[in-house]
Amino acid sequence: MARTQTDRCPGVLAVHQAADGGLARVRVPGGVLSVQQLEVLRSATRELGDGRLELTSRGNVQIRALRPDGPRELSDRLYAAGLLPSLTHERVRNILASPLSGLDQESRYDVLPVAAAVDRELCARPALAELPGRFLFALDDGRGDVAGVRADVSLRAIDDREALLSVGTRGVRVRWGDAVGLMVAAAEAFLAERDAQEWRIAELDDGENRILNRLALQPTEDLPTTSTRVAAGQHGSALVVTVPLGSLTQEQAGVLTEVADEVRLTPWRSVVVPVVSTEELERVGLVTTADSVWEGVTACAGRPGCGKALADVRADAWRVVPGMERDGRRVHWSGCERRCGKPAGDFVDVVAVGNGYLVDGERM
Repeated sequence: MARTQTDRCPGVLAVHQAADGGLARVRVPGGVLSVQQLEVLRSATRELGDGRLELTSRGNVQIRALRPDGPRELSDRLYAAGLLPSLTHERVRNILASPLSGLDQESRYDVLPVAAAVDRELCARPALAELPGRFLFALDDGRGDVAGVRADVSLRAIDDREALLSVGTRGVRVRWGDAVGLMVAAAEAFLAERDAQEWRIAELDDGENRILNRLALQPTEDLPTTSTRVAAGQHGSALVVTVPLGSLTQEQAGVLTEVADEVRLTPWRSVVVPVVSTEELERVGLVTTADSVWEGVTACAGRPGCGKALADVRADAWRVVPGMERDGRRVHWSGCERRCGKPAGDFVDVVAVGNGYLVDGERM
């Protein structure tokens, strides 16, 4: 089945034309970047875009304001760096994994090798290039941190032998040796069952049962529907560092390349690095403690990057957030009612309405 023209999820080869220029989304399966790959992205946005790296809620990276000749040069650089291993599958490599997997005692099983195996198997099957760009795989190491991301195909570790596989709200126990094949088979089953306008398994009528029937599986256990977000600070051998508003500057990215061999991106627009002295990280505006006013605060692109936005939400957030009351909840600033990039679950909803903002439906 051919992908329809209405599937407009941006990629590296399918760049979205935003108000400020080209927008490229670089998939980072499992959220893992080598320091060399981070430096490639850093130099690419400096020389081809607006100089910043946007972190997304799926652990990916976006480069904005690409000049007209930028996409070709960007794709060449990413291919050489190993960030574009499949030209046909580049938009469908949406694989989210627990960012602290294998790094602390909360991790029941290291799911990052499994995420890498899912990526390889996904790219090896030509038909799966037709998956919608919104289709999402998620692998939870047992701590529950990606349980609420509403993935299409999820795997949650039970122990080092078994995991719960799910394509909806209920799961079935599977052995780790079968997990990769079953996750990819679930994606193939979705393609066989979907119509042109169904982008996610949740949009498919009775989708959970139809997919599991094709896999000859019966769900046996209910799954949690909320995530336990990992806050900034030290966790075992790792340090979680929040990037305010998910926008990584040249200076911040440069410091990260100096403190780690590998950086892990989280769905909370933070990064994971080894435990290091926090002085240099804090000097460039990165957040290393959970009590910061920027912990859990996100925003869409807003003006001038998005033509639909009614306000420069990032500039307004920088001005308002330090004195904002939030009752411990996450906060998301949106430039319009589409609420792009909003988090799952409960959050303070700040929406631009042209002559101000609504906060949880009430005028600010």
